[in-house]
Amino acid sequence: MDDSRDRLVRKGSYIDGSFIRPERVDGYINGVNPGDRADILGRFAFSEDAVDDAVEHATIASRIWRHVPLAERVAAVRRFRQTIAKAGEKLIVLSTRETGRPSWETRQELGQTLLALEQLIEEGPTRLAPKVLEQTLGRADRFPRGVVGMLLPFAQPLYYICVWTAAAMLAGNTLVFKPSKFTPGLGQHLAEMWDQCKLPRGVINMVQGSGSGVGRRLLGHPRLGALMVAGSHETVSEVRRLLLDRSELPLITQSAGKGAAVVLDGCELDRAVYDTMVGAFLGSGQRPFNTGRVIVQAGVYDEFIDALLRRTANLTVGYGFDKSVFMGPLISENLRSRFRKYGRALTQGGAGPLLEGSFNNRTERRGFYVTPAIHLVDWQSGQAFLDAEPVGPTLLVYRVGTVDEAVALHNQLAHRPVASLYPSTQEADLQGLVDRLRAGVVHINLPTTTSTLPLPAVGMGRSGGVGTGVELLDALTTPRTLLSADRPFNPAQALPGTNWEADLTHTLVEVDDLDEDTLVDDDLSNVLEPEV
Repeated sequence: MDDSRDRLVRKGSYIDGSFIRPERVDGYINGVNPGDRADILGRFAFSEDAVDDAVEHATIASRIWRHVPLAERVAAVRRFRQTIAKAGEKLIVLSTRETGRPSWETRQELGQTLLALEQLIEEGPTRLAPKVLEQTLGRADRFPRGVVGMLLPFAQPLYYICVWTAAAMLAGNTLVFKPSKFTPGLGQHLAEMWDQCKLPRGVINMVQGSGSGVGRRLLGHPRLGALMVAGSHETVSEVRRLLLDRSELPLITQSAGKGAAVVLDGCELDRAVYDTMVGAFLGSGQRPFNTGRVIVQAGVYDEFIDALLRRTANLTVGYGFDKSVFMGPLISENLRSRFRKYGRALTQGGAGPLLEGSFNNRTERRGFYVTPAIHLVDWQSGQAFLDAEPVGPTLLVYRVGTVDEAVALHNQLAHRPVASLYPSTQEADLQGLVDRLRAGVVHINLPTTTSTLPLPAVGMGRSGGVGTGVELLDALTTPRTLLSADRPFNPAQALPGTNWEADLTHTLVEVDDLDEDTLVDDDLSNVLEPEV
């Protein structure tokens, strides 16, 4: 694969069908390859004023786009998917440069993205179709929310940008999206992809910038019809705090957190070891649904841990364009520092390292490289570390005695997006065991990072929000129900006590028959107000 090191042409924000460079610059995003800091993608200028311009044009376009027939919107998504497929190799190279992940991993993400777009094309029309009840002349239509603001993550950026923008547009919304400050090039390039799809101006808009500046400006804009945010629990919580005074604004979130593996006596050992290792360290532990914890039953513990440590120590960490690499760098020096501090906090809290993560590059290139860390948690007598997401490629190990203890411990985790279960090959009541695990998704003999498309994936606990696939269309629309009568009014069907068919003429007060001199204030009030 071509390891292109060319600087990108910085085009600015994409607003109303054109790229616009800011007249007044509020700051810059430095696009740097985290796997090789000598590879500079560019310096992207941004302006907070671009948010107001983008929302204004999206608002104008919304008046037209919401009335465009669904078949035309589906056709636009189909053109977008074709454009993405055609530009696949370029997108893989760009994503590898901006995120540092191995190119085979970004290629997998491209495939997952194309599958998700195909699902929107195939199932979207049915999901958005009106529900009609012929016998009552009733129907429920799904209406777009208007202008949708989007704050998108650096983890799996190709998937999130493509699928979220396509879903919002397909639902009849216009949108303004802000890519992560770590992936400005992908944001720009995918805006160009939409530009080739012959959409009305203003339907798709993209603004570059930091979360603290441009991101806050976007989430606080009064003309948004909905806001979409994908990120950590802390990020989503901060957004909710900032929107406390705007309870009317629909907030559509996806905060997966990390899942857990549950390894029981009598399991298929090699599968459990391999899946736990891949689930924990794929994407350098930065992906949604990574494995953050593994709960291991005592009978298989020694053999499992011995194999896990040997296999993990042998993983290849390195540059994303090297074909033999399993794990690339972290996205930034800040995250690498957090990884180091988290490891120290674990050790100080009694969770000793079984495999200590190192911070040497181990490559010829200057990047934000670390090696995986595995810590044993003394959860019964010390800190249990059940709440916070383990940082980066960190795996926490919990030893339990019984199946009941394993299930109970898992169900205490704050983040429960997905559980990977490795039961005994002789398990007699597998369904009963699955039913006891309180997780949004349960995988049997599969890693936590396995894609669930076309099935929904919505976590429990602090992990939650909207699903990852066609369920987005439900969140991006609001239902409106219409009921109408098909027969003339029948007085005989009036409710009891309404006395609808009675002769009411004798109860009417003829005001004209009253003496005007007697209509003082008290008398008028007696006429207009009932007696108490």
